[in-house]
Amino acid sequence: MKRVQEILKKEKYKKIKFKVTKTQHLTVKATINGVKGDFILDTGASNSCVGFESIELFKLKASNSKTKASGAGATGMLTQIAKENQLQIGSWKCPDFHLVIFDLSHVNEALRQHKTKEVQGIIGADVLLEGEAIIDYSSKYLYLKKL
Repeated sequence: MKRVQEILKKEKYKKIKFKVTKTQHLTVKATINGVKGDFILDTGASNSCVGFESIELFKLKASNSKTKASGAGATGMLTQIAKENQLQIGSWKCPDFHLVIFDLSHVNEALRQHKTKEVQGIIGADVLLEGEAIIDYSSKYLYLKKL
């Protein structure tokens, strides 16, 4: 595995540690607009998002959106959008990042029921595609290519 890590480093990939929770979710620490938070790494989520309760925390300029969100156990949820944010995961940075904002209470309620730490949001396929992500499950590393 060390050889793969060396190749990815030469290809300008940033190595980011993730954790696996009791609920089998992959979580990463990320910083939005200079503020750290805990996020689920979700390859099935089309967009990265945060909960309404995190608008002030991450200093977001939220505006209404006509798009409805849906996810595990919920559909037709109202959303907002926040554009032009700075995202950093480990040493990987995205200087012009858009976030979907919606009600994450059902996600955090499920985590609480399993006595697992709550999250402020979800890192979705938008980031994973942008960073040409590689997830190494055995070593618990996410690799994102430098922009």
